[in-house]
Amino acid sequence: MTGRVPRWVSPVAGLAGVLALWELLALTVFASGQAVPTPHGVAASLLDDGWGFYGPHLRGTGSEALRGFLWGNAIAFGMALLVVLVPPLERVVTQLAVASYCLPIIAVGPILTVVFDGDTPMVALSALSVVFTTLIGVLAGLRAADRASLDLVAAYGGGRWAMLRRVRLTAALPSAFTALKIAAPAAVLGAIIGEFMGRVPEGLGLAMIVAQQQLAVERTWGVALVSGALAGAGYAVIALVARFATPWARTAGEAGR
Repeated sequence: MTGRVPRWVSPVAGLAGVLALWELLALTVFASGQAVPTPHGVAASLLDDGWGFYGPHLRGTGSEALRGFLWGNAIAFGMALLVVLVPPLERVVTQLAVASYCLPIIAVGPILTVVFDGDTPMVALSALSVVFTTLIGVLAGLRAADRASLDLVAAYGGGRWAMLRRVRLTAALPSAFTALKIAAPAAVLGAIIGEFMGRVPEGLGLAMIVAQQQLAVERTWGVALVSGALAGAGYAVIALVARFATPWARTAGEAGR
């Protein structure tokens, strides 16, 4: 009888493999250019810089990403509800969402930095990065409501608003949380790209630009890893909330395996 392999073994083994490959490539293929540091070099740089360096930058980017996440998702939820309550507006709403998704963030950034002051452009870019994804996820969830339940509400005289409150919102939660999990890293990315335009005293994007200009290779990679960790933390927080907010979705998924 074979023992069951713990769930943590696979991700730990994968991480170890990535680090080993990174070390090998840094010492061989990319050794001459010195553009790819070794993992232990990046780790040493992270420890040397410490919280005194990364703390203010994390707070700056985290604040921008959080506000952009909240504003962008609020807009997306509002647009999705508007489509459900007023179906003729669907074409206009979806076209606006697609247009916002197709706009190159790197091209919109300079315009926003001219129009707004402070970190408002970074918040706006962060919000712009999440609208389309969340809108599509929420709409898919709202439309996945059980037809029989909707017919029952209609039979008792309920209209679109009653169907929304009593059936559609609950049905939309799993899909909405899936979209929010994707939106969290996107919000961080939007904020960091916005910081490339300047106009802020601190932020991970600004720290990365300065490290590149100083040819501090290990610090540049360290900032990139910290940025990835911040995005991953956002994803993990939403996933944890979804786990407790929609237990029936997890149960259904496990039953289908």
